[in-house]
Formats: sequence, C-alpha cells, structure tokens
Amino acid sequence: MTDSAPLFLTPDGPLRGHYHAGLVRASGIRYARATRFQTPIDEPAHPETRQATTPGPVCPQVPDPALQEALGPALAGRTFDEDCLRLTVTAPADYHMGPARAVLVWIHGGSYVSGAGDLAFYDPAPLVREQGLVVVAVSYRLGILGFLGHRHAPANLGLLDLLAALRWVQRNIAAFGGDAGRVTLLGHSSGGDAAAHLMLAEGAAGLFRRVILHSAPLGLAPGRARMTRAMAAAVAPLPPDAPLEHVLAAQPRATQAARWSGLKAGMPFGVQYGVAPLPPEAAADAAWQAAAPHFDVLIGATADELRFFAVIAPPLRRLLTLPRPAPALVQALIAAGSRRIYVGPAVAFARRHALAGGRAYLFTVRYHPAGSEFGGAHTIDLPLLFGSAEAWAPVPLLGEAGWPEVEAAGRPVRQFWADFARAGQLPARIHLPGVLEVEEVK
Repeated sequence: MTDSAPLFLTPDGPLRGHYHAGLVRASGIRYARATRFQTPIDEPAHPETRQATTPGPVCPQVPDPALQEALGPALAGRTFDEDCLRLTVTAPADYHMGPARAVLVWIHGGSYVSGAGDLAFYDPAPLVREQGLVVVAVSYRLGILGFLGHRHAPANLGLLDLLAALRWVQRNIAAFGGDAGRVTLLGHSSGGDAAAHLMLAEGAAGLFRRVILHSAPLGLAPGRARMTRAMAAAVAPLPPDAPLEHVLAAQPRATQAARWSGLKAGMPFGVQYGVAPLPPEAAADAAWQAAAPHFDVLIGATADELRFFAVIAPPLRRLLTLPRPAPALVQALIAAGSRRIYVGPAVAFARRHALAGGRAYLFTVRYHPAGSEFGGAHTIDLPLLFGSAEAWAPVPLLGEAGWPEVEAAGRPVRQFWADFARAGQLPARIHLPGVLEVEEVK
C-alpha cells in the first residue's frame, strides 16, 4: 500500500478516496439528487475525478433531547443540508486483490426522523477489518422531508432514495472489490423496517439478495393510513418553496396529530402502502410470500427492546426507580410492548418467509452490559457490530462495560453475520451465552 490516496475507477466516474485505520474509504459520495418533495434522480456519470474524503451532509432533522441523552452527541460537528443523498464505502486495504467480496449495505435507524448512515458509532471498521466485507453506509431523507406525503409531496421519498443508493451499488461496487451479486441489506429499527419493505418495492428486483433485520418495528407497519392522513392535514399548507425552518417546524405538528393512534404514535413517520414503490396494504403479505424464494432473511430483536424508551421517557424512568410494585408493572408493560412491536412480528415474518420457500433465521440479542440501566434494550446490538471505544465512550447505553468486553462479545456476532452475508446460511442453532441466540426457522 502506498501513501497516495486511493483512486476508485467506478463506471460512474473516478473517485478519490482516503485511508483510515488501515482500511480504504470513499466518503460522502453523491448517489442521487432530489429537490425538496421530489423523487430522486440517479447521479449521472462524471468524467472528472471527484473527492470522496469527507462525510456528506446529514438530512435536516428536529432534535430529540431524550434520544441525545441516551446516545450522546452523535451528530455534533456535522453539517445539515437537504442535499444529503450520499453514501460512504469502506473496504479492506487489499480490496483490489482476490475474489470479489460480499457487500453489506447499512440502513440506519432513528424512527425515520433522525440519524445518518456514517455516524462514528456506526463505523463498520470491525466488520471490514475482521471479515473482509465491503460496507456501504447510506444517508437518506427523513421525517417530513422523506416520509410523510401530503398535497405537495409524494410519500415514501426516503424509500425511493434507498432504491437509488442500491442502484448505485449495483453499478459501482465492483470498483471497491465488492460482489454486486452478494448484496445484503443490514437495517436497524426503522432501517430494518425499510429493508423489509424494500423486499416488496417495485424496481428492487436484482438489487440485493439477503436482508438482516435488527429490531424492525414491524408491528407498527399495518393500519397507518388514517394516522398519516391526520398528520398530512396538520402540516397543510406546506409548499415546496417554504423556508426550511418552516418545514421542520411543521414536523412536531404532524407528530402531535398522531398522538391518538396508540403504539403507532411511537413511530408516526414511516413507509406508506399503496404509494410507489409499495403495493396496497392488502397485498403486502402475498407480496412478501412471492418474494420469499428470492431472499435469505436473518431477523430478530434484543431481549428487552422497549426498556430503551422507558429509560429515556421521564415518567417511566421515575417509575423504574420506585419501590415495588411500580418497576415490576413497568417491566411487564415493556415486555408486552416488545412482543407486540418487535418480537411477535419478527417470529411471524420468519415463519411466513420459510413457509413460502425462503431461508429464514430468527435471532435474539441477550447482551446486557454491567451497570447499564438500559439492560438488553433497543440498540444494544449496535456496538456488537460497529464502532470503537472512542465512538461509544460518550454513550450511556454501555453502562460500566469496558470496550474490551464489548469487543469480545461482538466478535463472534460479526463472524456469523459476515458468514450470512457471504453465503446466506448459518448453523441451524447458535447459542452464545449472554450474547446471542439464533435458530433456523423451518
């Protein structure tokens, strides 16, 4: 390896990347363009060399103080801009040698309203360094800019962004040593929900072969039409040329308009059936069954999903600290909600997929860091796959656990997930005490 910056000769045009921690990266690559409330247009080929050495901008979003308390200052120092359809590729330093490598496309979570694909605690360096994968991290439009739909905007714009990113991967990933025929979507939370729905999306055929769905809130997907109509009405009128601050100020009104809808109000923004690229809701189950033989699925949840939200919600957090029976009651509600939103739908998804002729595995992440009030909650799986000691240090999620412990717990998880990305197959049963359980579904 020389000291000069790597040059990736992609079919779309040359990209000047950079070295980082012994790996090669191309950061902030534009995969599409979109004006506000419009569908994305794939980025055309460019004869000139483009610099891909810094992260792209983050989709403008409404800050959530409670989420920041749990996950730390993840977005500190980042630039926010609606021109955010960017991705970052991380590959081994010897990417140009040997057979083409399996590709993971990371779809971040954040309830469809927050985050970005290339945050520090999503750094895929451990997966790339240990497993030799090529990882693509995608940022896409969020919240009112990407997932509402109203008189001036079609729904599912963020989902269309992800399809554009996958088309970019198919065209260009070979230049980074990746195998376009072995693309796996790895989605967390709302990102997992998006990945599951991309299996149904018009235009998705041939763009990926496998999906890994972490903590996808599939229990919140059905029956959202009335809620989304109320949200759209609450933001009207919202013309495309409104100042950005006015657009973002309308998002809390949309959220408030969903309060009556029960558990669905916990993630009011999301994909909408019957609007491109998705089929009508009544046809979704049949569409997933028809798609099953074409995809391998690894789906699951953490052991205590909703405890994350109980800890960051002040009223429930106070109840957790009271003498019994209050904490026991809250824990019973957490367990019931976790089954309703995450666990039960994951089991049903895996069973339907297997019965329809697809390969399916169901997992539970049981890792519980010492001294963490979050326990085995939503997002506890992320440090087992991504990041570094420095990236996770400011995050309260890990409690008193030292990074060597987290890194050791995650190493076999990264191995199994990479094996799945490479071949779509795992042992019929995996038991890593205190960390992970996986079972093939027949």
